[in-house]
Amino acid sequence: MPGDRFRVDVQGRTLELSNLDKVLYPAAGFTKGEVIDYYTRIAPVLLPHLADRALTRIRYPNGVDEKSFFEKNAPAATPDWVHTETLPVPGSSKGRETIDYVVADDLPTLVWLANLAALELHTPQWRIGAHPDTMVVDLDPGAPAGLRECCEVALLLRDRLASDGIDSYPKTSGKKGMQLCCPIAGTQSSDLVSDYAKRVAQELEKEHPKLVVSRMAKNLRPGKVFIDWSQNNAAKTTVSPYSLRAQSVPAVSTPLTWDEVSAGAAGKRPAARPYTAVEVLKRVEKQGDLLAPLLDGGPKLPAG
Repeated sequence: MPGDRFRVDVQGRTLELSNLDKVLYPAAGFTKGEVIDYYTRIAPVLLPHLADRALTRIRYPNGVDEKSFFEKNAPAATPDWVHTETLPVPGSSKGRETIDYVVADDLPTLVWLANLAALELHTPQWRIGAHPDTMVVDLDPGAPAGLRECCEVALLLRDRLASDGIDSYPKTSGKKGMQLCCPIAGTQSSDLVSDYAKRVAQELEKEHPKLVVSRMAKNLRPGKVFIDWSQNNAAKTTVSPYSLRAQSVPAVSTPLTWDEVSAGAAGKRPAARPYTAVEVLKRVEKQGDLLAPLLDGGPKLPAG
């Protein structure tokens, strides 16, 4: 076997890993071997958020500075032990009626994906065959607004959602924005969830017009935070907590405490820079999974 390929046993599955010294984050010198190591070590808190969800991957075979591609379908030569689900894709731009999605519900699958340079992992808000059990509100700042302004809006959203009995849990996107994740009952359609999120976004835009915008038009967004309620559409996915992102450093979509969000709104971290893979592993060792409550379900959303 060539020197750059070798077989490993992962929980009883044999995988062939390759090119572990290949640098996937050139500015940081972060290699594919380190990507695999990160996903292996973060798996105990990541896998519960991926379980039973159709997985979209963004692959960077030659690193984050080179071309990438979205991948929904299970690739050629997918091992027969990888869990896949065939799901309809109405309105597919490629004319497909169904897609064979990968479901990453164990460590061997996660290591296999990391070896394919699937750096970014994205999931829908619903488990396969079910209604959404999470509502996600994406906070996207328009320059010169940044993560500090996102933190300000996150606090406003937290309080507004709490008035309806809805708990929210913040995380960074790993890029310039944030998301709030809310556990919900899983008994209502994605249309109803989207409608509720839109209504709340419009309320906050009306109350804070200099800070918040609820419409996607680019010309409305400079200096404001766009509350993207449309992430709850059944066709949309959101970056998974603990997923790497394709940035100059190996940034991670990182769960936050509300104290950290308050500090961010005051101009301190997390507004300064993204959390990296090494930092996130240390955070999890100390704090556990700050998003664990998402796995326990939540209330029904109020009807409009």
